[in-house]
Amino acid sequence: MPSSILVLVDNLAVPTILFFVLGLIAAVVRSDLTIPSGAAKFMSLYLLLAIGFKGGHSLADHSLGLDFLWAAIMGIVLSFGLPFLAYGLLRTMTRLDRLNAAAVAGHYGSISIVTFVAASNMLELQGIAYQSYMIAIAALMEVPAILSALWIARRATPSTDITKPNIKELLANGSIVLLVGSFAIGALTQDRGMDMIAPFVVGPFTGILCIFMLDMGLSAGRNLIENRGALALSVFGFGALMPLISATLAYGGARVLGLETGNTFLLMVLAASASYIAVPAAMRVALPQAQAGVYLTLSLGVTFPFNIMIGLPLYLWIAGL
Repeated sequence: MPSSILVLVDNLAVPTILFFVLGLIAAVVRSDLTIPSGAAKFMSLYLLLAIGFKGGHSLADHSLGLDFLWAAIMGIVLSFGLPFLAYGLLRTMTRLDRLNAAAVAGHYGSISIVTFVAASNMLELQGIAYQSYMIAIAALMEVPAILSALWIARRATPSTDITKPNIKELLANGSIVLLVGSFAIGALTQDRGMDMIAPFVVGPFTGILCIFMLDMGLSAGRNLIENRGALALSVFGFGALMPLISATLAYGGARVLGLETGNTFLLMVLAASASYIAVPAAMRVALPQAQAGVYLTLSLGVTFPFNIMIGLPLYLWIAGL
């Protein structure tokens, strides 16, 4: 077996990805396996707190210099620009109307924080370093794509009544508040804070992430099964093609900036991921006429599983070339 294939297989064979696959299989065979909603909510809060705090703590060993500034600019540019590319591909590849294409496009510039957490854990398991400021870049990439999608929708469907979402409310999204707040607390308390809560945020992290990924596999599989009739084959194709294109663009940007392997990988993951929390909430308010079954199934049922099972190992291999 070629060495490159061995590397890809090795990147895939990590517990978090395999538990996600187990959840997908359980959904496909109609298993009654479930994770209580309260437990799932706790796990999501825990993961955001832990990744944010550990990132803030790591910041004590690094300064936010020009490398952070340029990486942040690159992330924001990708978040603004990718929806335009996604819209063009959707209008070319699929039969989605302009409004639904605009709504879907907004998901593909914003980010999936769960995918980012899984990617960060993959780096830690393999001992690959990355800069803690990538957590801040993840937060910066959450909102710009929503603004791009609304601009596209306004220009493409001028007769549609578009309600501008409250940007303050978007920035106050619970996941962003907890991630950024934990990051700030970790940076403020540094080693003293880490010594106090390390048994909580370090030891149990991978185990809780595995259970959470199992639940995400169940959710993605069941969402896909329930809504499979809403999507044509070409739309499914877009859900797998778009993250590859986005990751390639991010890889090019990372090479221009001279980012190291870990940071390159995370930037690729952020660009390739699709939001299924913040953007759907914004689209329900701003574009209520768009079909939620289409954009949610694409982001959660197609792109998320694609990234977890295929994208992450592939992006990590490419980033290390």
